[in-house]
Amino acid sequence: MEYRKLGGSGCAVSALALGTMTFGAATDEAGAYAQLDEFAAAGGTLLDTADVYVGGLSETIVGKWLASRPNEVTDSIVIATKGRFPTAEGDPNAVGLSRRHLDIALNASLRRLGVDAIDLYQVHAWDPITPLVETLEFLDNAVRAGKIRYYGLSNFTGWQVQKAVDLAEARGFVKPVTLQPQYSLLCREIEWEIVPACASTDLGLLPWSPLAGGLLTGKYQRGAEAPADTRLADARIGSFFAPRTAEQRTWDVIETVQAIAAEREVTAAQVALAWVKGRPQVSSVIIGARTHEQFTDNLAAADLVLTEKEMDRLNAASEVPIDYPYGGMALGQRNRVIAGGWGR
Repeated sequence: MEYRKLGGSGCAVSALALGTMTFGAATDEAGAYAQLDEFAAAGGTLLDTADVYVGGLSETIVGKWLASRPNEVTDSIVIATKGRFPTAEGDPNAVGLSRRHLDIALNASLRRLGVDAIDLYQVHAWDPITPLVETLEFLDNAVRAGKIRYYGLSNFTGWQVQKAVDLAEARGFVKPVTLQPQYSLLCREIEWEIVPACASTDLGLLPWSPLAGGLLTGKYQRGAEAPADTRLADARIGSFFAPRTAEQRTWDVIETVQAIAAEREVTAAQVALAWVKGRPQVSSVIIGARTHEQFTDNLAAADLVLTEKEMDRLNAASEVPIDYPYGGMALGQRNRVIAGGWGR
């Protein structure tokens, strides 16, 4: 397993992270324990969950697993969770990034996980109601109180990332270290502004849904309905990705992924994951699976490194057409920033 820095922090994490959104729902407790055990045995260290995953049950299962395993297994685990979305029906204060809600949500996550401190506490999405300084002050205080060690952002736009970092610096607050965005061969729009913003502020990326809801696994056929037991058939998840099945670009990407997979004698999912893992600014790629077979297949991507020519083929097939203000001169500047330089 490869290890990388968690953004600009000194904390090392595995290049693949285990996402636990299915724990307690599509993946029962026994299946979750099997995934967690295998992930740790393979050298995986970063676990990603959230307080709203299955109403907190995902955090509870992770906490029970941590308590049931010896220290030599759990000491290396880096726990990441999130807060922001509704945790109580009908309560207007049980949602958002206010000091009140985050304080209650963080303490509840600590109890469910059974830990004294959360390694990476992430705000799950932007809150247009709460003043940003209130949120950042709470997170700064939580770090100084020892309840969290680092904090990150999730589902923020480029200007929101930049504003959060600038405000934290101006107020003398601890700064965020990561951003968790949707990122895959089919969802590259974050490269226009979000990735450059993270590169310029030293935030690491923790991509979610790197397989585009399963589209990039190669199990879907053009013109055919998604099988009922798949993520694409789920109304909540499918709404992100189903519209892309009408685009020619989607099938060009899928065909390229499958071709490279056949040449390398690996699966399409492993190729798609290796592409995300190889992109600039990525700290760790979040994998998640309903079944043990899917999980084992995804985990094998840890050892797959694509060649420069293979990356170029995938980049060409998945390139998103862009125009002003992101194309032209701006394109070259952006690519240099993403690659690690501010070249003129």
